[in-house]
Amino acid sequence: MLEGKAVIGETDMLQTMQQEALNLAAKALDYYDVTEATEIARFIKMEFDRTYGPGWQCVVGTDFGSFVTHCHGCFIYFCIGSLAILLFRGSGLPEADISPFPALVLEGAKA
Repeated sequence: MLEGKAVIGETDMLQTMQQEALNLAAKALDYYDVTEATEIARFIKMEFDRTYGPGWQCVVGTDFGSFVTHCHGCFIYFCIGSLAILLFRGSGLPEADISPFPALVLEGAKA
């Protein structure tokens, strides 16, 4: 177990949920080798689904980027050694003010 070695990068979770995520990650690392990222992610995701309801997503690895939409209070990104863990509850609702494809404005076009 790598207790005390987790470093939280970003989170908006309640302290109790944060601690649960760290505890589950440590437990997963007791069961699985660091190279078994998919199994670690599955373990953490399934436990959060069971405890807090469905819809949780978990990404585990040593080199990844992400940009996700998540439910308020349901996001944590932390590292244990070189292993990074992203855990969040997905949101099906689009972000209200941000559009990846802003409306094109054509000069002389009439609405």
